[in-house]
Amino acid sequence: MGFGYFYGIDMTYIVLVLPAVVFALIMQSRVASVFSKYSAYGISPGMTGAEVARRMLSAFGIYDVAIERVQGNLTDHFDPKKKVIRLSDSVYDSASVAAAGVAAHECGHAMQYQVGYGPIKLRNAIIPACRIGSSLSVPMILLGFLFSTQYLVNLGIVFFALATVFQLITLPVEFNASRRALVTLESSHILSEKENAAAKKVLSAAAMTYVAALAVSLMQLLRLILIFGGRGRRNN
Repeated sequence: MGFGYFYGIDMTYIVLVLPAVVFALIMQSRVASVFSKYSAYGISPGMTGAEVARRMLSAFGIYDVAIERVQGNLTDHFDPKKKVIRLSDSVYDSASVAAAGVAAHECGHAMQYQVGYGPIKLRNAIIPACRIGSSLSVPMILLGFLFSTQYLVNLGIVFFALATVFQLITLPVEFNASRRALVTLESSHILSEKENAAAKKVLSAAAMTYVAALAVSLMQLLRLILIFGGRGRRNN
């Protein structure tokens, strides 16, 4: 019977990973609920998400970033290489508090690049290594386990840790983008005080999904360390 198993049940998954996964599902459900709620709240200027984004960029002195539509729901993102903010169907043409909040958040990322915000530079620098690590971690661990090669197991755990580091660095990036968005929304007088408060709720709900993603990644990493990390020492 391996470490962490009780009558054939993987207790490390139940105790560590499962609660984090449940938390992540709850946060995903919450952000969908909050977005749906405030999608029904129109904003006083009657501007769409695309119009809010353009006004915010202009207020920050950014004129070289395009705004485009992208298919899907909450698929909004900023592409720094092409200098494009892509807004989903539910944001681009919607004149709602929810759309304004999401559009403002993506503008927050454009602002980060404009001022050379350190954490987002670091996150972009490690993206290639994190992608490789994420795809190779589990195969490395399984190969190391099958061939009793602790070096491969440890290497796989290190690769997985890279993905966790990416999630960790993502937190300040996303929170900072939302803070910049709210400050610019308020200073530009795009929304009323009540609408700004509602937009903050939308962005706060979205931010918690990143906290949940980090929690899942950390618990998975801890589980891998507990199950595989000490096998070499126990086998000696």
